[in-house]
Amino acid sequence: MKPRLAVLGCGYWGSNHIRTLKGLGVLHAVSDLNKARAEGFASEQDCLAIEPEALFSRDDVDAIVLALPPQFHAQMATRAVQAGKDVLVEKPVALTVADAERAVAAAKAAGRIFMVGHVLRFHPAFEKLKSLVDAGELGEVRYIHSHRLGLGKFHTENDALWDLAPHDLSMILAITGTEPIEVRGEGAALLDHLSDFAHLHMVFPNNLRGHLFTSRLNPYRERRLTVVGTKAMAVFDDVEPWERKLAVYRHAVWQDSGHWAFTANEPSYVTVEQGMPLTRELEHFLECIRTRREPATDGEEAIRVLRILTAGTVPHDRFRDKSKSA
Repeated sequence: MKPRLAVLGCGYWGSNHIRTLKGLGVLHAVSDLNKARAEGFASEQDCLAIEPEALFSRDDVDAIVLALPPQFHAQMATRAVQAGKDVLVEKPVALTVADAERAVAAAKAAGRIFMVGHVLRFHPAFEKLKSLVDAGELGEVRYIHSHRLGLGKFHTENDALWDLAPHDLSMILAITGTEPIEVRGEGAALLDHLSDFAHLHMVFPNNLRGHLFTSRLNPYRERRLTVVGTKAMAVFDDVEPWERKLAVYRHAVWQDSGHWAFTANEPSYVTVEQGMPLTRELEHFLECIRTRREPATDGEEAIRVLRILTAGTVPHDRFRDKSKSA
């Protein structure tokens, strides 16, 4: 028997979950504080519209996908697991490490599945990149850098770092297999008191280095993860078409008579099976519900991501309209 899922939060990302779950044949209900919005999706997708306060006590709901403003994620996730529901929580899972830890602890105490929506972990190109790293095709990984740039979206509670970086940090942690021992952040706030540009500099054990750059005020889109190893370099570029999403550069650098020499080779593009990351993520969630196995992107991983975000956050003075100052 297939589990019956509900989506709480019918905004932009919640609507993607709604349509994908409908395609997987497990969408049972939708819920939103905006009753008209929920009823519109319920009519469109031929499912139930349930008031948020009534959702957690429904016996006909087995699991809930939470796609809310992040300041509500931890509280609603805790309510869901304590009501006996498995949960998939969109990123960021909370705005503080303490809130995330309480929600994850509640899920463990209740014996419920707790998964976080770090969707790019399920991108076929990233999964292939990870397999190349694990097989030693790049040699020893020495440096990882990620750029996630574009225009928008703008939030009142979380900045460019917290909105854009969780996916990349999840991928970086999957490759390194460990947390950084040092994190340094830089940020610039142009619109108000939240960083519109943010950098993270990380040092991992064995002196592996990492750098992440996010921006929500950039004139062009960039979605690129680069892994530099001792034998080769690989680039996962999600802006490129499928046949060019994963490139491997087999450059060589060496010393010759006291001088540095190098060869720069053209990239070889790795064949990647096409597939929608969100569909694959939700299929993984359904498999975890069925088998009771821990998700690849579980609550503990989400806490590790939040620790890095917290350490790298740069506070800014609250925005003031200077024209009104004395």
